[in-house]
Amino acid sequence: MKETLELKESFSVKPSIIYKAWLDSDTHTNMTGGEAHCGNQIGDTFTAWDGYITGKNLELTPNKEIVQAWRTSEFDESDEDSKLKVRLVEIENGTEVTLIHTNIPEGQTQYKQGWVDHYFEPMKKYFG
Repeated sequence: MKETLELKESFSVKPSIIYKAWLDSDTHTNMTGGEAHCGNQIGDTFTAWDGYITGKNLELTPNKEIVQAWRTSEFDESDEDSKLKVRLVEIENGTEVTLIHTNIPEGQTQYKQGWVDHYFEPMKKYFG
């Protein structure tokens, strides 16, 4: 049985700011504190957190949604990629970000806290 998780957080910037930051190497690095190499086109590959995370952009809806194939160095070679959807919805004072992470290898439940510790918390500091 594959694992699935969903997390929501709000940030006080427009969706376009988060969208661009997620797909830009320098800004993603600064936003999270872990080195990232990203691309902003469908099919571009990426790495984040010093190579711990790797993947590929599958679908991009500018300023609204990013869909990526996603895996970490903790996945077995035989594991399929998981799928990450980053939904961006403009709200009164910024953006509500919803992360929907599916097809995670069974038993790898550490990513829920990882998203909070290594993305949402640093993003709150970065975006103010």
